[in-house]
Amino acid sequence: MAGTDGGRPSIYPTLLYADAKAAIRQLTEAFGFSEASVYESEDGTVMHAELVQGNGAVMLGSKGRGGVFDGAMKDAGPAGVYVVVDDVDAHHQRAVDHGAEILMPPTDQDYGSRDYLARDAEGNIWSFGTYAPEIRG
Repeated sequence: MAGTDGGRPSIYPTLLYADAKAAIRQLTEAFGFSEASVYESEDGTVMHAELVQGNGAVMLGSKGRGGVFDGAMKDAGPAGVYVVVDDVDAHHQRAVDHGAEILMPPTDQDYGSRDYLARDAEGNIWSFGTYAPEIRG
């Protein structure tokens, strides 16, 4: 089933960056994602990348690479992505240690989650927390 441990997620946030290589470095080093795949053109443009966190993934690429999706995203603003992590405080410390801009430190929420907010180098907002509602099909 999509979205379960060991399966394929059914939703992939997809972002374009002016400097996709720097975004990949920040997402892996500061936010703990793992590279699943990175496809580059001959000139080094990131055509498509997949980064994994837990049982989810995000897709990203370089702005200005051409194609329908790139054109549709041309004037898009920053996006917000929520990522479930087991240890919010350790994850936050890793982000701080790698110079990530923290918008909200680890905070206990009324609905039972503990989470924090960070902004990546190109303005996207990343929320990391323990809130993981069960999806029922």
